[in-house]
Amino acid sequence: MTLVIAGTICVPPDRLEAFRPHMRAMLEASRAEDGCLVYSYAEDVAEAGLIRVFEVWRDQGALEAHFQMPHLAAWRAAWPEFGVSDRRLIAYEVASQRAV
Repeated sequence: MTLVIAGTICVPPDRLEAFRPHMRAMLEASRAEDGCLVYSYAEDVAEAGLIRVFEVWRDQGALEAHFQMPHLAAWRAAWPEFGVSDRRLIAYEVASQRAV
């Protein structure tokens, strides 16, 4: 069953520019993983420093493999230096999809 991960993290607005290379590295490494269908971050235009996270994984196994990747550990290890906080991610199991 396909999994969608959606949510947010917060980065202090004055640290966001310095944090961008870490976001880019995480995106590139995650997108290269087997089973990653979509992996993206977007800055909220109404709330400075709010980063929207959106991921689509082929199945639970692919997501579990992602959790074991060295780039994920490096990503999380960088958070304290940049003040990343309020990680709020939700996993959704998708049984079907259709265009709207």
